[in-house]
Formats: sequence, C-alpha cells, structure tokens
Amino acid sequence: MSLQLSNSTLGIYIRLLEPEDASALLQLRVNSREANQTFEPRYPKEFFTLPSQLDLIYRRQQEAWEDKAYLFGLFAQVDHQLLGTLSLTHLVRGVGQFADIGYSMDHHFQGKGYMTGGVQLLLEYAFRSLGLHRVQAGILPHNIASRRVLEKCGFQAEGIARKLVKINDQWEDHQMFSILKEEFSSQSSDSTADITHF
Repeated sequence: MSLQLSNSTLGIYIRLLEPEDASALLQLRVNSREANQTFEPRYPKEFFTLPSQLDLIYRRQQEAWEDKAYLFGLFAQVDHQLLGTLSLTHLVRGVGQFADIGYSMDHHFQGKGYMTGGVQLLLEYAFRSLGLHRVQAGILPHNIASRRVLEKCGFQAEGIARKLVKINDQWEDHQMFSILKEEFSSQSSDSTADITHF
C-alpha cells in the first residue's frame, strides 16, 4: 500500500520516494547543489550520481520498513515534477515518540509556499499516522528561509545545539525548533490535507 498526502490549494502532494524517482532526485540534487551548499554537509562527488541516489532510496525504503526513517518527495500535482524532499529521521519509540524533520527544495521553486505546505503534510503523517508526540528540527541560525517554514508551521524555538552538524567541513551550531502533537492538532482543524491510499 502506498500513501499520498496532498494540498489541492497549493497544487502539491507528498509520497514516499520509489526507485523510479532516482533520476528526478539526481536532477534535483544537481540543480540545487550550488544554491544549497551553504546549508548542507559537503557530499563526495559520487553522491551526485544515479547509482548513489538509487542506493539512498533503497536504504530509506528499508528504514521505513523498520520504522526508523521516512523519505518523501514533494511533487507538483499538475505535472508530477519533483520539487523537493522531506524526511523524518532518528525515530524514537517507547517513552520518547519523536523524530527529526529535514527538508530540501529546488531553489527554482522557493518562496512559493510549497515547502511550508509540504512540512504541514508531513506533520499530518507524523502525528496522525505514525503517532509521534514531538517533531524537532535543527537549522543553521542564518538560514532564514528554513526558519520561516518552521515558524509558519507552528514550530517553537528552543535553544542552540552547539557544534551539532559538520557543514562544509566546519562544526556548526544549530537553532533547535520543535512542535508537539497537541499544538499541531489545535492549529490544523482547517487542514487542507487530502490523504489517499492506493
């Protein structure tokens, strides 16, 4: 069974990435490699190849099967173009019930509200399908675009995680944000998410 969550108002949907998406994922990476380099780890040259992206999708599929991580594509409804990716990683069950959220957008489509809509759909999945209690994110303090996405989706700033991730070979502080299930429920009573199983 596959799952698709859509926002008809924005004309987008998200679904788990499949091996057939590897070429589109590679093109997305190549298109935004330079624009996103400021905010991402330094990937080896081999990362930007079709076999590498295909392997990534297979690994993420296995992690989804094990309920450890989920990799979604953000697509345009009109032509099914891959606009970006969203992920839930480091899932903690038991008394924790939380995960980290990450996202990346083709820079040609930034500023149109697509990623904000995509994050809202992913939160819908995280809280209502996976039963998580908390979703958290860490961003570079100067990443204003990502900060706006999180704030529009109801995340709250919590503090600075010192030297959390190595970006461009430098350990960088990250501003931490989180949203709780009850906060999302109270702000999403008029949610535009349409959930389709097929």
